[in-house]
Amino acid sequence: MSKKDVICVRIDKNLKEKAKELGINIKDVVEKALKEEIAKRKAEKIKKLAEKLSELMKNVTPEEFTRLVKETRYER
Repeated sequence: MSKKDVICVRIDKNLKEKAKELGINIKDVVEKALKEEIAKRKAEKIKKLAEKLSELMKNVTPEEFTRLVKETRYER
């Protein structure tokens, strides 16, 4: 089991009451939403990095790329 941390979040009182009436576990909903948002933002970050890399590599031929990779292998 992972370590837990305590945070405090203020939400609209009506939301809390409606959640309670419907048996919604707020902690579970918040944790799930936070996990989903983290995954979404990571994916966006990776996509932006891939787009930058694609832009930087647009003038590099596959042959040149292969040659550069081989050179860096030999440098190790």
